[in-house]
Amino acid sequence: QVQLVESGGGLVQAGGSLRLTCAASGRTFSSYAMGWFRQAPGKEREFVASINWSGGSTSYADSVKGRFTISRDNGKNTVDLQMNSLKPEDTAVYYCAASSSWGPVSPRSYAYWGQGTQVTVFS
Repeated sequence: QVQLVESGGGLVQAGGSLRLTCAASGRTFSSYAMGWFRQAPGKEREFVASINWSGGSTSYADSVKGRFTISRDNGKNTVDLQMNSLKPEDTAVYYCAASSSWGPVSPRSYAYWGQGTQVTVFS
């Protein structure tokens, strides 16, 4: 089992950057693929990015490709989401999640979730 806590959200002007961090507890962190999802008001939770156990493979939603970068540090039990060139449409609550499977983009494939961190981008 793993517990996840996100941090790093905030208010930023369009074009700016934020770095989200997800800190995981538990000695099995490196056995999980990790993902970032987001949910805007009135919308379904959507996939943003994911990274496999070793960090050697990543996947991104088309809407963030080229702007966001996911990375992980298994020694520190953390996974980060570097967000550049932010747009107002990136405004959402961002969630970190852990999955025993690599590849799926459905939230249903992720068993463990953090509480979320708010990202607000203003123009």
